[in-house]
Amino acid sequence: MTLEADILAAYPAEVQIPASLVADAVAAPSPDGHRVLVVLDDDPTGTQSVADLPVLTRWDVEDFTWAFDHIAASGCKPAVYVLTNTRSLDPAEAAARNEEVVRNALAAAGSTAAETRDAAPLRLGFVSRSDSTLRGHFPLEPDVIAATVAAVTGETTDGVVLVPAFPDAGRVTIGGVHYMRGTGNDAGSLTPVAETEFARDATFGFANSDMARYVEEKSQGRYPAGSVIVLDLNIIRAGAAAGDPAISAKAVADALEPATNSTPIVADIVTENDLRALSLGLEEAERRGKKLLYRVGPPFGRARIGQEIRQELSGAEAYAGNTPSIAGGLIVVGSHVGVTTRQLKVLTDQHSAARIVEIDVQKLLGEGADTYLGQTVESIVDALHSGDVIVHTSRLLIKADDPAESLRIARTVSAAVVNVVNRTLKTFPPRFVIAKGGITSSDVAAHGLEIRHAIVRGPMLPGIVSLWEPVDGPAKGIPYIVFAGNVGDDESLAQVTRKLSNTF
Repeated sequence: MTLEADILAAYPAEVQIPASLVADAVAAPSPDGHRVLVVLDDDPTGTQSVADLPVLTRWDVEDFTWAFDHIAASGCKPAVYVLTNTRSLDPAEAAARNEEVVRNALAAAGSTAAETRDAAPLRLGFVSRSDSTLRGHFPLEPDVIAATVAAVTGETTDGVVLVPAFPDAGRVTIGGVHYMRGTGNDAGSLTPVAETEFARDATFGFANSDMARYVEEKSQGRYPAGSVIVLDLNIIRAGAAAGDPAISAKAVADALEPATNSTPIVADIVTENDLRALSLGLEEAERRGKKLLYRVGPPFGRARIGQEIRQELSGAEAYAGNTPSIAGGLIVVGSHVGVTTRQLKVLTDQHSAARIVEIDVQKLLGEGADTYLGQTVESIVDALHSGDVIVHTSRLLIKADDPAESLRIARTVSAAVVNVVNRTLKTFPPRFVIAKGGITSSDVAAHGLEIRHAIVRGPMLPGIVSLWEPVDGPAKGIPYIVFAGNVGDDESLAQVTRKLSNTF
């Protein structure tokens, strides 16, 4: 481990940039028309850094039309999140889904423009949102997005900008190396991400923390490390001495001039101001004519559209406009990473009034699974009449040597959890639903709660853990909390539950 202060001593101080400066740059008139960012989110936790934006779990043309209409009518920032859940799919399925989303978004944008001929045309920018600990289908997803945009519009991509940093959750990139910040007694330390548990992921493991080498590793040499453009903090913070964001923006845009044919571009990020400086530079580069795609962690979207950091929601705000159910709340835990297991233990230790229901993974994989699930639903519904219910899968992670088989097991378990949630919802709707884990929260949203359209209202904890308000379907009006498996400290799950519960 190394100390963050020691590494940062070699770089300039951050440039102070208000979000409004980025928002004004994004909103400035353009001959190309109004731009909306379409964020293809490979699990739903990418919304944890934004607020008051539309979210789709389906991506037909009419779904995008709803989102574009909502943006125009509400005056919210110009972005829509699309829950693709591709991190739970195999490569072929992930590629097909990315292509379908991009084609339908472009079709909807064309239809919207045709219906509003007196307005400026609608142009789309595409963001491939993935994990801040580098797990996911890379470079597959940006490759497919670029190829689909080229096929539909004839527009080629000059650069793919990689910004995995998530400072709110302790993920930062310095000198082209991606790190995790220490917590507790290790506060102030930095661990290269390849030395963490996330790099040993059964499906998406990796060996390099240096982002240029990570690109070379994941592209199997198609993009050598030496071909990657690195926007280090000297570039991002070029305006520090003068206190002038425009200097930083120009430095970023100038550095991107050589980008062509999907050149990988890596950005150093330590703070929100760094993200805003990068966003100003990307805006300038695009106005100069560069065509860019983005492969990013959660907070990039917030900075890129110039959205202020939303303060954490209170319990009262979580229920605003809706009458809470008299039932208990449902907390569903599927993630197996260490921090989730610790959070689950704290919650169960502190919330003595809650009923705990464990779903035995071994029974899900054997005969009699349907009967077992029916009994599980009966137990949950009975318990919801008197208070909160914590549903978790057994903590022994069952996986295979073959990554595809490990993914199949994970999907079998997730399907069972979805079945339980859906049957519970239609029998006795809970007061709130919290889903812990990326794949878990995606499947619970789209299938367990049958959410098609939602508005992400904001974070339940500072910078992390988002609240969705479903606007249609059987879960309409029930606060839904999307809680990534790898964020927060040991107390975080208990803190969020306490805000929403009437028995904790």
